[in-house]
Amino acid sequence: MKEHLLIPAPLDGLIWRVDARNISAERAHHHDELEFNLVIAGRGAYLCERRTVELTRRTLFWLFPAQQHLLIRYSPDFEMWVAVFRPRVVQRVSRNTQRAVLRELSPTGEFSRQLDEPTMRRLHLLYEEVAAAQSDPVRFNTGLAYALVTTWAAFDAANQLPVRRDVHPAVERAARLLRAEPVSLSLEQLAQQAALSPGRLSRLFRQQLGMTLTEFRNRQRLERFLALTGDTDGHSRTKLLAAALEAGFGSYAQFYRVFRRYMGARPGEISKPTARSAGR
Repeated sequence: MKEHLLIPAPLDGLIWRVDARNISAERAHHHDELEFNLVIAGRGAYLCERRTVELTRRTLFWLFPAQQHLLIRYSPDFEMWVAVFRPRVVQRVSRNTQRAVLRELSPTGEFSRQLDEPTMRRLHLLYEEVAAAQSDPVRFNTGLAYALVTTWAAFDAANQLPVRRDVHPAVERAARLLRAEPVSLSLEQLAQQAALSPGRLSRLFRQQLGMTLTEFRNRQRLERFLALTGDTDGHSRTKLLAAALEAGFGSYAQFYRVFRRYMGARPGEISKPTARSAGR
C-alpha cells in the first residue's frame, strides 16, 4: 500500500520521536519519501521485503521509497527517531557520488547498521534541535538537510550489521493479514490463506518473527485499542471495555492481562503522550 505522508507544504520532510505508546496501527506500506529510523531504547523488528530486520538500541535503519515495510513487534520501552525526506531534498544533497544511493528507489544491499554510543548520542541531540525548529521552515529545512547527510555519514562509518533473516512468504502474508484484521481471522483461516497447515504456520511464525501468532494478534489488538482511546487515564471501566471489545479482545479479563503484560501498568494509568507525532 502506498501511503501519502502529511508533510506541511513549506517543509522538506519531518523528524519526530516515537515510543511504544504512540506507534499507530498500520498496514505494510511504502511512500515517496526516503526514511530512516534510529532506535534509542528497547527492541523491535521490521518486516521489510520478506525479511525481518532486528532493531535494538543504536540500530540505524534506512527505508527507501519502493520498499514495503511493517513494524511487527516492539518492546514496551521501545523508542526511536523517525525522519522522512521529500525527493527534492534527497536530490539536492545526493549529488555527491558517496550519497548517490540515496536517490535509488530500492537499492540492493544491507541498510541496517549498529552505531556506537557516542555517535548515537550526538545524532539524538541533533534531531532534538532540528525537531524543535519546525515552526521556522527555513531553519528547519536547513537542519533537516544537515541531519540527512550527517546520518548517512554515520551509517557509512559504521560496520556492524544487526541480524537480518529471510522470512517465508506464508509468514509474511499471515503477519500482514493479522495486522489488517486482528479480530476475525482464525488460525485455520490464516493457514488456508497462507497455503500452509496450521501447525507448520504456527511453528514458522514463531521461529522467524520471534513470537507466537497469539502474541502477535494480541499486540495488534492492543495497538487498535490505544488508537481508539488515545490514552486510558480517566476513562471508566465501561468505556475501556467497549474500546477493548471493538479492538478485538474477547473479554475485559483478556484485555487486562495483555495490557499489563505489554504496557507495564494497569488500564487507567496510561496518559496520552504530550508530544504525539503526526504523519505515522
